[in-house]
Amino acid sequence: MNLTEIKTFGELKKAGYESKSIKEELRQNLIEKIKNNETVFEGVHGYEDTVIPELERAILSKHNINLLGLRGQAKTRLARLMVKLLDEYIPTVEGSEINDDPFHPISRYAQETLKEKGDKTPISWLHRDERFSEKLATPDVTVADLIGDVDPIKAANLKLSYADDRVIHFGMIPRANRCIFVINELPDLQARIQVALFNILQEGDIQIRGFKLRMPLDLQFIFTANPEDYTNRGSIVTPLKDRIGSQILTHYPKTVEIAKTITEQEANLESNQKEHIKVPDLAREILEQISFEARESEYVDEKSGISARMSITAFQNLLSTAERRALKNGDQETTLRLGDFMGVIPAITGKVELVYEGEQEGAAFVAQHLIENSIKTIFPELFPKIEKLEKQHEANPYDEVTQWFFESSGVELPDDLSEKEYQETLKNIKPLQDLISKYQPEVSEEDRYFLAEFLLWGLTAYNKLSKHRFSKGIQFQDLYGNYINNL
Repeated sequence: MNLTEIKTFGELKKAGYESKSIKEELRQNLIEKIKNNETVFEGVHGYEDTVIPELERAILSKHNINLLGLRGQAKTRLARLMVKLLDEYIPTVEGSEINDDPFHPISRYAQETLKEKGDKTPISWLHRDERFSEKLATPDVTVADLIGDVDPIKAANLKLSYADDRVIHFGMIPRANRCIFVINELPDLQARIQVALFNILQEGDIQIRGFKLRMPLDLQFIFTANPEDYTNRGSIVTPLKDRIGSQILTHYPKTVEIAKTITEQEANLESNQKEHIKVPDLAREILEQISFEARESEYVDEKSGISARMSITAFQNLLSTAERRALKNGDQETTLRLGDFMGVIPAITGKVELVYEGEQEGAAFVAQHLIENSIKTIFPELFPKIEKLEKQHEANPYDEVTQWFFESSGVELPDDLSEKEYQETLKNIKPLQDLISKYQPEVSEEDRYFLAEFLLWGLTAYNKLSKHRFSKGIQFQDLYGNYINNL
């Protein structure tokens, strides 16, 4: 029988339905998924051996949970995915503001309805997707918002005195009874508001304007917090921390491969961009390396964190830069260029918190510095390493390239160069092509041009060539020849 066809409390009892708490629901459904080797937190990558086992242990222990980590570490996503561990439908007393369980009614409305109608009490069904409630903690949140307050309009309409508990208007937490309730950025909640949560977490009663109601609310609390918030904007008061069962530390992706998977999943690209813009694997690697460089940069405040959203928006900007160029040139298809990374700077500058030295240099400089450092880090994985100190007159693999630039006036790569002209320009630098043939012989023809440009950027990062950004593109020249020509 389809349970949702049941319309009265009597039918529900006859069907043998057994009521259980939300924590018991989560626990039992998790046990089933673990036994069946099912993925519980789908779409979350890099936490398989760290965060997810801890989260599963907390659920099995029926704990309220605090997810502690820097921004962009999928804390809220984990909380939302817990909804999948709930039963598909649960019965409630129809008309109840707080999703009363007909077997264990806690509101006056539900108790009186069941007393009056008994087995004929109407039942409605609540889907699991409706059993998630979320509140961003801000300094202006009040006890009335979260727990409730006396409603004078209700008192007047029902002609009740303020001594009657029916004049209470319930807040978000009681209305989320039998649901997952998430408070994001918990330290931002004023201390007096945090104190108001004590009894709900431990004793299960709520207090509103002198009313002490024994309402054993059935809730799964999940809190999220940034560790830096403990000192910057506020703190989690000690008695509240004591009432939270498990505190789980989240982290950023530990490898570029995991970061690439996350960006690919979250980027939400337009179909035209996917179909008509070729993205070399090396471009994806450079993009993700930018975040890794930022987390280690002397210019960036490491305590604020580098959100995964930076890579996602940077990837979107990267493809849009290539798309715009193709549209201007009338090209049906195009391949990403390293020069397109100049288009991701706006996606970086708004997402990194700079320390004093970074502020002095400027956000745009820091963003470009991170891009160049990413190239510098990856370069030795593909081509021979360039040592800082080289013996004079000793040959190295890049001599022919530097000589080519010394004898020429350099190369210009305008941002809006057509696909054909771009390829021709890089083909003409024969020593560059020879290096690719020697050290990366298996690279595809269409990725060859990106790799050639990567070589130029790498050689400038290691001070073998000079790079100059002009209004419409980038110019590469010999390191010293340009200086001599200007004398």
